[in-house]
Formats: sequence, C-alpha cells, structure tokens
Amino acid sequence: MDATMDNNQQGKTSKKHPPGLYLLFLTEMWERFSYYGMRAILVLYLTTSFVSGGLGFSDSYAMMLYGFFTGAVYITPMIGGYLSDRFLGQRRAVTIGGVTMVIGNLVLFAHQSAGALYLGLVLLIIGNGFFKPNISTIVGELYGTNDPRRDAAFTIFYMGINVGAFFSPLLIGYLYNDLFKTTTIDGIIQYGFKYGFLAAAIGMVIGQLIFNLLGNRYLGDIGKKPTGAPDKSVDANAKTKPLTKKEKQRTTVIIILTCFVIFFWAGFEQAGSSLTLYTERFVDRQIFGWEVPTAWFQSINPVFIVILAPIFSMFWIKLGSSKRGDIKVPTKMGLGMILLGLGYMILLIAVFQTGSVEANIQMKANIMFIVLTYLMHTMGELMLSPVGLSLVSKIAPVKLASLLMGVWLASSGVANILAGQLAAFTQTLGYFEIFSIIGLMAIVLGLILLAISKKLVQMME
Repeated sequence: MDATMDNNQQGKTSKKHPPGLYLLFLTEMWERFSYYGMRAILVLYLTTSFVSGGLGFSDSYAMMLYGFFTGAVYITPMIGGYLSDRFLGQRRAVTIGGVTMVIGNLVLFAHQSAGALYLGLVLLIIGNGFFKPNISTIVGELYGTNDPRRDAAFTIFYMGINVGAFFSPLLIGYLYNDLFKTTTIDGIIQYGFKYGFLAAAIGMVIGQLIFNLLGNRYLGDIGKKPTGAPDKSVDANAKTKPLTKKEKQRTTVIIILTCFVIFFWAGFEQAGSSLTLYTERFVDRQIFGWEVPTAWFQSINPVFIVILAPIFSMFWIKLGSSKRGDIKVPTKMGLGMILLGLGYMILLIAVFQTGSVEANIQMKANIMFIVLTYLMHTMGELMLSPVGLSLVSKIAPVKLASLLMGVWLASSGVANILAGQLAAFTQTLGYFEIFSIIGLMAIVLGLILLAISKKLVQMME
C-alpha cells in the first residue's frame, strides 16, 4: 500500500482499533483462563489426600513447588522471546506455546501421580515461555511507533488478562468442588481436580482455534517471520556510546526499585499458596448455607482490578492536571508496598482468632477478612505494577533497554520462588509469624522507599 494512503487511512481510523486487537484479546483471555484456573487449584490438588483426588504432598513441599513453578513461568519467556525473534517468528511461537500448554494440562488430567504432575508442569512452563512474550509483541506490531492508540490498545489487551483470570477460578472451582465432587460409600469425599485441568486444556484449545483460524484474516503477515536483527529504528551509535552519568543514575534507580519489587511480589503471590491454604482451612466460607469454593477467592483480585483500574487512572490524570502535579513513581511504589503490608495486618486479626494449627481451631475467621486483604493487595498492585513497568520503558538507557526490561520481568520469577519459600515456613513457624514478617517488612520497605523517593526522582530526571 502507498505510504500516503496508509497514513491517511491511519488518520481516519485513529480512534478505532484494528480487529486484530480483539482477536489477540480473545486469545490471551482464553490462555489466562487456562493458566489462572489451573493455578487456582494447584496447591489444593497437591495437598489433598490421594484417596480424595489429590497427591497428598506436605503443605511445605507443595508451596515450595508452587513457587518454583510460578517463578519459572516468569523466567522462561526470556528464552521463548529470543527463539522467536531469531528463528520462529511470533505467530509460530504462540501456536507452539499454546499446543504445549494444552498437552501439559491433559497430562495432569490423564493421571493422578507425581510423575504426571512434574511432566505436566514442565510442559506448562515451556509452553508459557513461547506464548507469553510473543502475543504481547504482536499487539505492539498492530500499531505504528507513534500511534496514539497504542497505550489504549494495551489497556484493552490487559483487560483480556483480567477477564480470563476472573471467571476461570469460578468455573474450575465449581467443577472440582461441586459438579464432579463425589462421596464414596465409605464416606470419603473425592474432589474432581482432574476435570479442572481438563477445563484448563479446553480453554487453551479454544484460544488456539480462534488465533489460528482467524489469524490470517485479521493479522495478515504480522508476526509470521522472525525479526532476526535488533530494532533498526534506534540509532546504532546510541548502543555503542558509553553510558553518561545520568544514564548510570537511571540504571541505578531501576535496579534499586527492582529490589523493592521482588519483595512486593513475594508477598503478593502468597495468594496462590499460603493464603489459599489458610482460606481453605481457617476461613468460614459459608454464605446462606452454601460453601464458597476456595478457588473462587482467586477471582477477587481480577474483579477488583477491573473495578479500580479506571478509578486509579482517572485519579492520576486529575492529579497530573493539578498545580501540584502527579505523585512521583517511587512515591506511588512506596505507598503500594505499605498497602500490601496493611493487607497482612488485617489478616493478622483473623489469624489471632483462629490460630495457626487446624486441629486447634476455636472459631473460623469471617470471610470479609480475606476479601479486605485482597482489596488492599490489589490497590497496592495498581500503585506499583503498571507505573513501574512504564518507568523502566521510559528511563532505561537505549544501550541497556532490553536487558533492564528483562531484569524487571525476571524479578517476578525470583519473587515467586521466594514466595514459595516463605509460604513453606507457615507450616513450621505458623501463619501468624510469617504473615507478620511479610506485612511488617512490606510496611518498613515502603517507608524506606518513601524516604529515598526524592533522591531517586533527582537521579531519574
């Protein structure tokens, strides 16, 4: 197409997104349905006795394994992204990743054994490594470098993640805890965990069918060929020049903030491990005589994200247009750390009532304690995660841009492994002690970040 015609066409449709965005929205939504649904029941499957449909692992081992799994899920995209850039192309990599994840979930469905578990998790880790980095890249390639619709497009795409993350625990929780739960003649309850894994596989299949059947029509040739070479739009000389003093300072800021972010996610990601087990055993989940499946609590964070994200966005815009201006990013991140800690302070009231040993429970905690904890954690996430990612993309020196972004994303992998280790200690030290440590550390680190915020801003600007 003639360049002038292309520009004119872009001008006419500046407010309308290409249909390829909604294709990618649906593909990502079903992939996140698969991941978050499987994740919601993983620790429960690991710790439930074999006769009841689980594997009967100890709580501490299950939570460590969960941490290593979710950590690897964040680290392997660096490898998958490299392979797709050099050899595969994004579209082929997305398909390879999707099919691999389908097989991984089917392995978990097919056999109730440790061998099937490890094989299934390895396949899910590998598949995610191919899928995750490439579908996001394709979204960016739908738009020109300076297209004003780009930020809005990623917001829409991010909504797909949360829609999938919201309804998958609800459906999969219903399948394992209601529809396929049975009671033997001996009175043993058997949960239908394997049908949850089957539902995760089916969700991934739906996403892949949408992507591959409609990809040529709505994406054209985008993402079909490996890029091979680095971004040519960047001045080549910028990558060979030594870092300036200001660039070194900005790099230091990113590294400092990354260290804080690791601890934030280590506390936040207790949601799938220690908080899940605490909810299962110590929280009164009865509502009008019906017991809420534990997996459903994994939907609280995404629904709060959907509700609160537009409110936070409007608040930042309003602050930005005021005389004082918007809050600086390090300050926002410090407040996010404190909100995470306050969430654990709320939960400590519940743990003080229930204790940490299931056999000695005097009373179960009110369901609102866990809901309020997730609310505070979600608010902390909105104060820290989106603005942090944006900051790295803005201030990272050109020479180190890809490396620093990789470090920032890989920090989530390190955090998840640390989260698994912390969760495992709840079985030896107790929930009250571990939740106290995480909560107090988050608040202290948040206060430290607030204290050095002014200095970090000076180094950035």
